[in-house]
Amino acid sequence: MGTIDLNSDVGESYGRWTLGDDLAMFRSVSSANVACGFHAGDPSVIRLTCREAVAAGVMIGAHVGYRDLAGFGRRFLDIDPGELADDVVYQIGALQALAAAEGGKVAYVKPHGGLYNAIVAHTAQARAVVEAVKSVDPNLPILGLPGSEVLRLAEAAGLRAVTEAFADRAYNPDGTLVSRTLPGAVLHDHTEVTEHVLRMATDSAVRTIDGSILKIRAESICVHGDSPGAVTMAAAVREALNAAGITTAAFV
Repeated sequence: MGTIDLNSDVGESYGRWTLGDDLAMFRSVSSANVACGFHAGDPSVIRLTCREAVAAGVMIGAHVGYRDLAGFGRRFLDIDPGELADDVVYQIGALQALAAAEGGKVAYVKPHGGLYNAIVAHTAQARAVVEAVKSVDPNLPILGLPGSEVLRLAEAAGLRAVTEAFADRAYNPDGTLVSRTLPGAVLHDHTEVTEHVLRMATDSAVRTIDGSILKIRAESICVHGDSPGAVTMAAAVREALNAAGITTAAFV
């Protein structure tokens, strides 16, 4: 693999509460998953994030999630699929307007947190997300976990399905992410993370929580922006990829 996308979750500050250093992350990543106000972010934060992404030449994506500010969108919500579809359309539309105000555009959609994990297997919610994206713009790719329901349904609907892997998350043997409620779910050691990423990028594989090797194919790799030391970690990942002859570039 000669080129791979690096993405990060950004725009997650809210009012007087600050989370992450988005501007610093933009020095390392090629795509920005911008919170759309439902799990995090407010209009001013979102607009500033888009402005900084445009200035840095970073691709903007809609990081849509459950309407759950209190839970940071990381809890599963048993929401009616029609309501979920409307929420996704609403979030994409809000980001499109704020990005356009700063000379940018929304280039893809990536579900967040609890929604992301749910639509790996939850067919009704996965279909709601796909239908929502297609209704807004059938040219918008959807970023998701390899083998997930949402990517299967996206392809069936004629949308581009972009497979994603995680630099700083541990994997179960079935290819799902280890729950954040369990120890070892989030990786913090930079050496471990860079080895994890290079295995993904060069061997299309990942070492799972039980030590087994799982084959995966990823067009984009996520480095979370809210983890401690995220900026340093993202820089280390990009440097390791470049040293291995792998260029970092947006997938669109």
